[in-house]
Amino acid sequence: MVAAAALRDLVVLELLYGAGLRVSECCGLAPGDVDTRKGHVTVTGKGSKVRRVPLGEPGCDAVSRYLREARSSLAGPETPPDALLLNARGRRLGTRDARRILDRYRLPDGRAIHPHSLRHAFATHLLEGGADLRVVQELLGHADLATTQVYTHVTRDRLRSVYEDAHPRA
Repeated sequence: MVAAAALRDLVVLELLYGAGLRVSECCGLAPGDVDTRKGHVTVTGKGSKVRRVPLGEPGCDAVSRYLREARSSLAGPETPPDALLLNARGRRLGTRDARRILDRYRLPDGRAIHPHSLRHAFATHLLEGGADLRVVQELLGHADLATTQVYTHVTRDRLRSVYEDAHPRA
């Protein structure tokens, strides 16, 4: 059971960070929502809006392994067939369950991991890697660009680096 829970926990982390999902979106996934061959997740977000988000190889591998090796160990008589992630009682993983999972893990500096901080890191890393703000908006499922702009804070080191690389008088 521990191995099954550990694989499930890895899937939760991969979906929250690797695809930038909201915790409610992650918990609401069905097994058919993740296409590991094509590398994407079909998500039903706020306002019942459906979007397709890429999922990298580590995330696809984690989901495939979980479905192959762990989900059936967590399943029970009351397991809904449309629930990808299951709790210890074989029911759909809830948002509180997901938060408790993250409480068991820590960042290298000892800080706690919160579901939204993983989504924030997803967006920040994309933007720092050169992604267009509108693309990040689409990936996050934001209706308004202003909501996405919250993630555009720039560190002083990054600001200095871009300035030195891009400005002829730097």
